[in-house]
Amino acid sequence: MSKMSYYDQVQEAADAIRSRVPALPEIAIVLGSGLGDFANSLGAATMMPYAELPHWPASRVIGHSVGTVRGRTIAALAGRAHLYEGHEVGRVAFPVRVLGLLGVKTLILTNAAGGVNTGFAQGALMVIDDHINLMGHNPLVGENDERFGPRFPDMTAIYSSRLRGIADRAGRANHLSLPHGIYVALLGPSYETPAEIRYLRTIGADAVGMSTVPEAIVARHMQMEVLGISCITNMAAGVLPRPLDHGEVMATAARVRGQFIALLEGIIGQL
Repeated sequence: MSKMSYYDQVQEAADAIRSRVPALPEIAIVLGSGLGDFANSLGAATMMPYAELPHWPASRVIGHSVGTVRGRTIAALAGRAHLYEGHEVGRVAFPVRVLGLLGVKTLILTNAAGGVNTGFAQGALMVIDDHINLMGHNPLVGENDERFGPRFPDMTAIYSSRLRGIADRAGRANHLSLPHGIYVALLGPSYETPAEIRYLRTIGADAVGMSTVPEAIVARHMQMEVLGISCITNMAAGVLPRPLDHGEVMATAARVRGQFIALLEGIIGQL
């Protein structure tokens, strides 16, 4: 383990990216399971495998790209580290900290999620209005570094109403009906039981997953504007009379690839 402070590690990773790209991004997108193809749509992209970036959490996924979409410079993270992989919560939040030090002001978080709301169709793209953190972890626990943000950041509007409105307009322009809902994050990696899904529905959940919330908290701590989008890749346990299968998650994400890319491009075009 490096003896550098956490802040210095974040700064070193940000400097490594800064030295390799011709322009710094103001917009960043974290791409969830099966949704990484968007990174391939960036123009004039600089690709950086995560393994080449100092202190970056180890991951089997592809890496970091900086390129252009609709004339805007975008950072796209194809995949993320998860708590269930054994990472500490500070490592899971590390990429978002780096994006903040690079000057990113707008963060779009995407994920594959299970549908808790029985009115959702498999393959729907849900705009996250709010979240419930049941992961048992918060990335702000421990000594606060004021260079990142305040000790007690407000989370009243963690997902920007302005960005949600932009997403709705981009959806209408692409003939997509975008439901809104509450995302609940659990630790994983096992899928939820039917009893747990009934509990989540009772407390107001519309979708459930194993990511996104630590990143959203850290982004707001650093005063970024956050938009969250869940791809409802499967119906949660007990909703349909069959077991859950990760292959179904990936297949559904692949099926909605075109809609997902069109929606993101439409959102970026309005920022």
